Amino acid sequence: MIVSTKGRYALRVMVGLAQREDAYVPLKEIAEAEGISQKYLESIMTVLSKAGFVDAVHGKGGGYRLNRSPSQYTIGSILKLTEGSLAAVSCTSQGPAACSRSTCCQTKPMWDRLDKMIDDFFEGITVEDLLKEGKQ
Repeated sequence: MIVSTKGRYALRVMVGLAQREDAYVPLKEIAEAEGISQKYLESIMTVLSKAGFVDAVHGKGGGYRLNRSPSQYTIGSILKLTEGSLAAVSCTSQGPAACSRSTCCQTKPMWDRLDKMIDDFFEGITVEDLLKEGKQ
């Protein structure tokens, strides 16, 4: 599993918004603070907004903000939203990409356990945890 820039940037943005508490932060300000192009950031914020992770207000005084406490956002939920899957190998994915040998593969149980470990790890960390770790 390799987390793309989209996933990494989304995490940074969510932590940055959590630091700003309830203030609406303009896209341009977020982009400058995080060193991300506005165009790319706009696509990330659209995903976060459509999924209900952030509130968006357009126009003067607008921007983005978290709509929940930082403790209510798991890193796993943010990464799954932006990455689609946290599967370590493609053969454990569900749907059309699922492996045709999954019912007879001797290694699949190992990959399933790894996927569970990854999921448990990221679901066990919140944006609030990252805020606390960053202050240490």
